[in-house]
Amino acid sequence: MSVWDEVVGQEPTVEVLRTAVVDPSAMTHAWLLTGPPGSGRSNAARAFAAALQCVDGGCGHCHDCLTTLHGTHPDVTVVATEGVFIRAEVARPLVELAQRSPSQGRWRVIIVEDADRLNDTSGNALLKAIEEPAPRTVWVLCAPSPQDVLVTLRSRSRSVALRVPPVDAVAALLVSRDGIEPSVAAVAARAAQSHVGIARRLARDPQARARRDAVLSVAARIRGVGDAVLAAGDLVATAQADAKAATEERDADERASLLRSLGAEGAAALPPAVRSQVKTLEEEQKRRATRAQRDVLDRAMVDLLSLYRDVLVVQLGAQVELVNVEHGDDVRALASASTAEQTLRRMDAVGQARTRLAGNVAPLLAVEAMTIALRPQG
Repeated sequence: MSVWDEVVGQEPTVEVLRTAVVDPSAMTHAWLLTGPPGSGRSNAARAFAAALQCVDGGCGHCHDCLTTLHGTHPDVTVVATEGVFIRAEVARPLVELAQRSPSQGRWRVIIVEDADRLNDTSGNALLKAIEEPAPRTVWVLCAPSPQDVLVTLRSRSRSVALRVPPVDAVAALLVSRDGIEPSVAAVAARAAQSHVGIARRLARDPQARARRDAVLSVAARIRGVGDAVLAAGDLVATAQADAKAATEERDADERASLLRSLGAEGAAALPPAVRSQVKTLEEEQKRRATRAQRDVLDRAMVDLLSLYRDVLVVQLGAQVELVNVEHGDDVRALASASTAEQTLRRMDAVGQARTRLAGNVAPLLAVEAMTIALRPQG
């Protein structure tokens, strides 16, 4: 057993990080782990942190390894956001934390997931701390690519790139770790395009598979502008429902916990000071719901891109395996009803919609423009 067991398909990256753990000349104070969604950036960051704390370099079963991997080690801090940005009020306390010596472990490790969501204000707040940390402090930033991170932070970090893991490696992990039946694991890993977290959800949740099937059916049922507008509404409504389902129970628990901590649980009317804190919580929850909706929509668009990729494979006669094998009939029907040029234009439309969503365009407008572009051109 090792802390690196779940960092699948990343042998070159693991070798670099393992070497840094045991070789002081290969160690540095700030790291930037980059790779596409599903490549395992967060898993690699946590494994690296565990290996740094472990006297055996990441055995996977000692107290330091287990507490780090489970998120309870006192000297390992993980910063994540469910909002659109990591705000300055979240970043500033890390500056003081970075100057403290580790209390129990060998290192103080600060992992910033989604470092691409640091804006100018929050990124600049961290700059000095990342540039000149305490001797036993290590920063680990995670982002899709180096270009997504502020150049001032990027230039002060050692960049290590992760790749998309092989489908077979992801499927094998689902079988060994989660007990998934091999054929189901293979289909889920391929449909998730090697994204470990999504593959696991698809393999274990029939409703997740049904939602994905509904997204893929959009391509075949758009015949005109009316169909496109209806399809866009369905996609956005589904994203809103998924986001609500994912956050509603947590929102209620957070509100109840806040009122309980303030001694206002069950109060008919809230005092002004309590109302102010409740309003702040509600604003944070709203930001979280907005990001959740955009993330669901973006994933739906990635699934659509995988379908059109398969259509293009068939149209070009390429001898490669389809991502959506179980939708082969639909893929072949779409391929015969259009040209490769039309398929590329549709893929461009999906890509443009993803860019618009990332730029905070209203989701319904972005998705409507996309679905209208997906309709057959006579």
